[in-house]
Amino acid sequence: MSARYRTAGFKGYAVKFSPFSEQLLAAATSANFGLVGNGQLSVLSTQPGPNGLRPLKQFDSQDGLFDLSWSEVHENQLITASGDGSIKLWDITLNNFPVSKWHEHTREVMSVEWNYTAKSSFVSSSWDGSAKVWDPHVPHSLRTFSEHTGCVYSSSWSPRQSDQFATCGEDKLVKLWSVNEPRGKSLATFGGHMDQVLSLDWNKYAPEQFVTSSVDRTIKIWDIRNPRGQVAMFGPFEFSVRRVKFSPFSPNYIATAGYDMSASVWDVRTGAVVFVHDAHREFVFGVDWSLFHPGTMATCSWDEQVHLFKTPVIK
Repeated sequence: MSARYRTAGFKGYAVKFSPFSEQLLAAATSANFGLVGNGQLSVLSTQPGPNGLRPLKQFDSQDGLFDLSWSEVHENQLITASGDGSIKLWDITLNNFPVSKWHEHTREVMSVEWNYTAKSSFVSSSWDGSAKVWDPHVPHSLRTFSEHTGCVYSSSWSPRQSDQFATCGEDKLVKLWSVNEPRGKSLATFGGHMDQVLSLDWNKYAPEQFVTSSVDRTIKIWDIRNPRGQVAMFGPFEFSVRRVKFSPFSPNYIATAGYDMSASVWDVRTGAVVFVHDAHREFVFGVDWSLFHPGTMATCSWDEQVHLFKTPVIK
């Protein structure tokens, strides 16, 4: 199975499968490589038509979109991270305009993620050096966390502790936080990368572990019980990995997307690449796993393409 969709005029930054429907996929994209200009949110059907993936809905924004996350409580809603510092909530049953908007970050919002255990909140991170936790029913953020120096590229909730999330950033560090920490101080700091840390994701089957990727061209796996050093390291590679994602069906596989214009699947037990999708012609910024079909994946790239395909690695 494979299918494609062209996000004409817009470079792909993030792609996510719906947690409610096996037939829904969304992509966050930006014009002019995200430097200036508009953004577009595309909602696609994973049931291909004669011309590839079928667009179901498109929403335009005045600034580029860098990330998205589906709601964990409303099957038709999702949030996007925007270049103007705003976060928007969209409903795919409506047209044209977001149903809510928050604008507290002072620079580009680089990541958003809905809390998939508590489900009542989401987290964002930004070039302004902060991460913020939000309730979609409240017009302002609930908490702000500001220990990083420089851009905070990614923020991700723990799969076990609903109050905890991790962030990574330009300062080469990864930090663990709790929304219940009264002073807003991090619980732990993980240092070991030699350059900016671009992406992180948690292992859903070993929830004390998370994986990171860095400009230093390595991937590292960490254990929150041991902030002093990583559990494993892969690389250095020829090019940096822009995004990492643990499989939702196995503790042993991670997907990567990067500046080598490919997406790969790694076996963390051996450090070996067991699958490569090399059909893109530009940097691959987004990768995700289907939550319904083991081995089904999606990618998006600066080549203005969204790809849907199946890897035989995970049964």
